[in-house]
Formats: sequence, structure tokens, C-alpha cells
Amino acid sequence: MSSNKNVFASKVGAILAAAGSAVGLGNVWRFPTETGANGGAAFILIYVLFMLVLGVPIMVTEFAIGRHGGKDVTHAFEKMSGGKRGWRWMGLVPVVSGFLVLSYYAVVAGWTLYYAYEALIGGFAGKTSEAFTNDFQTFSSDSLQPVFWMAIIIALTCGIVALGVQKGIERGAKIMMPLLFVFILVLVACSLSLPDAGKGLTFLFMPDFSKVTSSVILSAMGQAFFSLSVGLGCLCTYACYFRKDIDLMKDGLSVASIDTLVALLSGLIIFPAVYSISGLSPDAGPSLVFITLPNVFQQVFGNLPWLAYIFSLIFYLLLVMAALTSSISMLEMSAAYFHKNLRLSRPLAAIIVSVVCLILGTFCSWSFGDWSEVKVFGLNFFDLFDFLVAKLIMPIGGMLMCIFLGWVVDEKVLCAEMTNHGTIKSPLYPTYRFIIRYVAPLCIFLIFANELGLFNWS
Repeated sequence: MSSNKNVFASKVGAILAAAGSAVGLGNVWRFPTETGANGGAAFILIYVLFMLVLGVPIMVTEFAIGRHGGKDVTHAFEKMSGGKRGWRWMGLVPVVSGFLVLSYYAVVAGWTLYYAYEALIGGFAGKTSEAFTNDFQTFSSDSLQPVFWMAIIIALTCGIVALGVQKGIERGAKIMMPLLFVFILVLVACSLSLPDAGKGLTFLFMPDFSKVTSSVILSAMGQAFFSLSVGLGCLCTYACYFRKDIDLMKDGLSVASIDTLVALLSGLIIFPAVYSISGLSPDAGPSLVFITLPNVFQQVFGNLPWLAYIFSLIFYLLLVMAALTSSISMLEMSAAYFHKNLRLSRPLAAIIVSVVCLILGTFCSWSFGDWSEVKVFGLNFFDLFDFLVAKLIMPIGGMLMCIFLGWVVDEKVLCAEMTNHGTIKSPLYPTYRFIIRYVAPLCIFLIFANELGLFNWS
């Protein structure tokens, strides 16, 4: 245990906090959506491969930069480069990212909290497919309700961050991550008991390599990259709180394993449930979670309404947990800057960032209703923030981090960070350095080009 309140007290706490940052709503709907759209099991195998050769090395890169920076991620790049001030601006990436990503992520997180409330009061009982569609459209386009639920999510996030690294972030991760797994395992058990669940398992685990195309490979590469939320600086920020005895490579593999396991278990929940009703598709994106699945729960458990109630409630509580574990790291990115550089108290820093994100988030929420026609560069506020984060900041940030650590940082400094100054062995270090110098930047460029639609991949 560490007595320093500005570092994670234990290795378990550090791993769970980093895993919580990576595990989010995307694991529950983006992964099944991408898997459903790209042929199932073959896509998963390629995704796992890219998680190992792309996702983990880039995540470890963020870990190395953050831990070397120590208390302050905003000066980590300058410090690790040996005083090259040209890289100082990279330290502001987490600050900007925190504001942008939390502002629109909290909107969707608020939706999950509202649906958890609806599940709690039995609001799904007896509804038809059309009713679920109309209800979601009515709710999401309302001026007040989504903002109210978003505000609760931001307030909860603010409260946890304000408590500090150990009492807030680490303690929250130690409570919410195990709870998240309990929810998942209960839902998996229920889903596997459904009629025709075997069809979902076949789709999930029996690969059909005839469906593999260059587009599928690029989608798997992108999923491995986006799943860990690398490039934003979340993990870089958390790594500032790592103890010096953390094995970056080994513990990085642990974080990636948890993230991948959550994604696969989410598939075990969703695919058997969706395949139990003919005519439904698992590649429906956000509507899968807020329209398709509530309808599925009511239909497959129609004869057992109490089971439909429990399944729905646990599922949306799972989504709330996943949303919170990620939103904490998003808020911490920006709040840490105000706390450490402007010398504000941690609670005040968290409140300032929360208020700004609530205002920006309100604009994003109104993009589905009153402000749907308000455009910036042809995009509403929600889509604009999503575009800036997912299609620009993440790939460019990830690429620059790899170039920085692979080509700018003195190799002795990097080797010392990866081996904890020679106290542990790192047999994968040569492979890791080769990947971040050559493989990762090329892969990220391909993801970047694919996301922007610069090339027409067949």
C-alpha cells in the first residue's frame, strides 16, 4: 500500500482504474455492432490479434509517458524528451480531450441512466416495438429530460473525482468494476438459456473466413484501437498515478484482457438474445441498446414478466457502471490540469470542468431536438464533438505518441521506463519498440484514412 495520496495505493487498484477507463459503452454496443456488421467470429479473431499487436503497445506507450511525467501529464512530454519544448503542447491533448469527449459522452450516459430508471419502475412492460422506437425518439429530442439525466451522470462523476486518486478514482474502480462483472455474468447466464441461443454462439465463435475482406480487417484494427480509448490521454493521465513498481507491459496486457473480456461477454449477452427473435439484426448501433434490446427483453421473457424486469434492470445498470468508469477518467483529464497547474483544490477543479461539460453537453443533447438544424462545419454539436474526438484527436494523438516514444525519446530513457530501471525483465521490449516505431504509426494512419473515408476499401 502507498501512503502517497496522489498515486494508486495498489497494483490492483491501478489496473482496475485503467481498465475502467477503457471499458465503456462502446464495449457493449460498438463491439457487437462491429462484430455483427463484419461477419462474426472471424472479425473477433482479427480484432484480438490487433489488440495484441496494436492496442496494447499504444496503451503501454501512454503508460510510459504518463508515469515518467510523474505528477503532471501536461509536462510529461517535455520531461521525457529531455527538455524539448516543441513537444510541450502535446501535454494539452488530455485537457482538451477531456472537455470534448465528456460533453457528448455524458449525453449517452444520461440516456442509460434514464433507461435504468425506466426499467426500475417497470416502464418497459407491455410495450410494442413501435412504442420503444417512439419513446426513444421522444425522449432523446426533449429539451429538458436528457439534460436532467446527463446532469446526474456528470454530478456523480464530479463527486468521485473530487474525492481524489485513492478515495475517489481507485475506490470507485474497485467497487464498480467487480459489480460490472457480476452484472455481466448474470446477464450471460440468462441470455444463454434463451431459445435458439446456439445461433448466437455459432455466429460469435464459428469463424467464416470467406467473409474477411480488407474492410473487415480495417474495422477490426479500428475496434482494437478505439476499444482502449488510446490517443486521448486518459491512460496517460492515470499513469501519472502509477507506482514505480508497476510492470507496464504485464499490467498493460491485464488491462487489455479485461477490456476484451468485457466485449466478448457483451457479445454473449446480445447475440443469443437477438438471435432468439427472427428478423432482428445485431448491427444496429445505439438503437440496438435503446430500441432493439428492450423490445427483445420483453418478447423473449414474455411469459415470465418478472424475469424481463430483472434482465432489463441489470442490463441498464451494467451500462450505467460502464459509462461511469469511463466518464471518471474523462473528467480527470481536464480536472487534473486545473488542480496541478492552476493550484485549484481538486473539488473546485472538478466542479469547474463539470459545469463547462454540462453546458457543452446541453448543446450536444439539443442536437437531437431543438438544435438539430444548428450546424458547425455541416455537423450538429453532438456529431461535431464525436468527429473531433474519434476521427481527429484519437488517431492523430495516438500516432504522435508512438512517433514521440519511438523516434524522439532517448532509447535509454524508454528502456529504463519499461524495465523499471533494470529491476524487472522485459523480453518483449525489442518487439514493442519495433511496433511503436514502424507498425503502429502505419496502422493508425490506415485507421485515420478509413475513418475519414479518404480511401474506398473493398
